Amino acid sequence: MTSSRKNKTLLIDKEAASALELLKDGLLAPATSLMNSKESQNVLKTGLINGRTFPFPFILAPSGKTNAEVLSNLEVGEELTILFEKKPFATLIVEEVFHIEPSERIKHIYGTDDIGHPGVLATMNRLGPLAVSGEYKLVNKSSDKNKQTIENAKKLIEAKHTTSLVMAANPLHRAHERLIRQALENTDLLVIFLLKTTNESNLSYEIRKESLDYFINNFLTKNHVIVVPLENSYIFAGYNEIIIDAIVTKNYGCDRLTIGRNHAGLGMFYDCNSNKSIIDKVIGIDIEINIASEYVYCDKCTTLVSKNTCPHGQHHQISYHADSILELLELGILPPTMLMRKEISAQILSKLFPNRFKNLEKLYYDILPVEGLLEEHTEKDFYLELMKLYQTTSLT
Repeated sequence: MTSSRKNKTLLIDKEAASALELLKDGLLAPATSLMNSKESQNVLKTGLINGRTFPFPFILAPSGKTNAEVLSNLEVGEELTILFEKKPFATLIVEEVFHIEPSERIKHIYGTDDIGHPGVLATMNRLGPLAVSGEYKLVNKSSDKNKQTIENAKKLIEAKHTTSLVMAANPLHRAHERLIRQALENTDLLVIFLLKTTNESNLSYEIRKESLDYFINNFLTKNHVIVVPLENSYIFAGYNEIIIDAIVTKNYGCDRLTIGRNHAGLGMFYDCNSNKSIIDKVIGIDIEINIASEYVYCDKCTTLVSKNTCPHGQHHQISYHADSILELLELGILPPTMLMRKEISAQILSKLFPNRFKNLEKLYYDILPVEGLLEEHTEKDFYLELMKLYQTTSLT
């Protein structure tokens, strides 16, 4: 019986809210509900739910003194209001409140509890010692239109195979482009799940989406690639990221998942006299996982090449590190076109540094070749023309 007391509230952050939405939308199946202590222990022991892989317990254990006080005083059957950004997000009927060890959960997610590991400290700070289970309902839940978008795209081209790529594209560089082309080679429809991150150091979702749209609309076959937003919750972190990617993209209707060979979560290990990876731990998730080549720029080959086929050593190869390319952009520097397409660099810089130049028109006409006609030019136009000057070789 539900208790008549309905005033207790629990505060959650964006990552918890997005994870609860994924669960309610059926995108984390075989996980379908918040787990109690018995279910959690079973997942920790077997790594399975109903014979299908799930890497760690799906629980709700938010940090904070107020949350701890509320959770420690809950009773079975009591109704709990879950708040996100000070507004009602969900209601939950309490089944059980149980203790967890945050450091152990961190190990299950990241494979380590070393605070020097990226993400460990942030996740540790948002985990509390008490978890609550029970049936919950989202308040003002809007329907997930992404599933229908994918189904419509499939029907439009009568796709037999649908491949997924999960990426941040922060920023979109040449190796990303090659990975996208490689994935598109062997499928009918490619779905790029573009991560919506809470990390303020990343480019905004809108900027990254605009970059992808430009590349897709101008350099790929029409109607064979779509972009779908995906909230990047903490559950996608750590060495189990590929497993969660496979689960979510399968539930979105994809039958293949492509990952890069240099994916941080791939993690090779030696077992039973053979080399294996995290992919070998995926059981009962009916999706084909393909590992794409790692691409570099070779100054001997003078083009983008697969590390598998290039005969030249690392001292001739330039790797594509998104964080370093992003640093150039954040400093206002145009990356070389061998790293990023100039149109995309120009678009990003014009968004990062709006109204950067004191007199753009004067600068434009003073240092760039013009046809004599007075025309208005945008900062993006200026960056594009400036890049052409960088590429002039007659005086170098």
